[in-house]
Amino acid sequence: MATNVVFMGSPEFALPTLQALAEHYNVTGVVTQPDRPAGRGRKLVSPPIKVLAQRLGIPVTQPRRLRNDPAALAQLQAWHPDLIVVAAFGQILPPEVLDLPPHGSINVHASLLPRWRGAAPIQAALLHGDAQTGITIMKMDPGLDTGPILSQRAIPIAADDTAGALSEKLAQLGAELLIETLPPYLSGELQPQPQDDSAATYAPMLKKEQGLLDFGQPAEQLARQVRAFNPWPGAFMLWNDMRLIVHQAHAVEHPAAQPGQTLRFHKLPAVGTSQGLLVLDQVQPAGRKRISGKVFLNGARDWGRVSAQWENRDAQP
Repeated sequence: MATNVVFMGSPEFALPTLQALAEHYNVTGVVTQPDRPAGRGRKLVSPPIKVLAQRLGIPVTQPRRLRNDPAALAQLQAWHPDLIVVAAFGQILPPEVLDLPPHGSINVHASLLPRWRGAAPIQAALLHGDAQTGITIMKMDPGLDTGPILSQRAIPIAADDTAGALSEKLAQLGAELLIETLPPYLSGELQPQPQDDSAATYAPMLKKEQGLLDFGQPAEQLARQVRAFNPWPGAFMLWNDMRLIVHQAHAVEHPAAQPGQTLRFHKLPAVGTSQGLLVLDQVQPAGRKRISGKVFLNGARDWGRVSAQWENRDAQP
């Protein structure tokens, strides 16, 4: 007998998981976030998962909140799920939803739980300089990513990984690991194992204002912030009373720069920090397209200048 699966997810991270489920199981319905206004015209834009579900011919519902929504619960019941699979859905599932299917609800989480429970595990791993991250397939309970673990797989974090690039890697890994995990789980061969709550760390939801770079921090920490906040919420600094988005940057040693001091380093813009220089490889001035740091300097005549002694010294940028 075919296993009926209801899938819950919204952003691009969830796309490979839905695609893989549709190829292996009978996906009877998809729950995703409502369409939201976006862009300058504020036109309603559908979540990526809705677009894929419609292309696959899978029914979609978009409740604002699953909790205390009788119509949404009735729709879930009508889809007769044997299993619910969740990937970056963006809502806490109430107990009546978690317990609806006979096999419970399974989550594809983008960290090696119990490290980085919460809404922004990929960004947290980058911000804290973790050497590796991965995917956890877990059975959900009413807590925030506290349920028992079914399987995990780790990958190294590359030195140039951004949150966007790492999310793409983990999205594919999550889909693959889920499809490997479900058969032994559904047969009863694989039993969930409890997490070590004493080792738990948390990755709260990010806010746009957190992108502001604090040059009182070390350059290496700021370089991690640039990677972690790319593409959202975006790292930025204020220069000449305007916002300068920093898309790519790297840290270098500098013995004398003051925090916030703008310098020219190997024909690239740089800013002093509490420890070292943050060199800006790719930036985006307000209202313009992203450009290389070198091109930016061509038009930024009043960007601070460093002494010829430092500008010409034989150091690696």
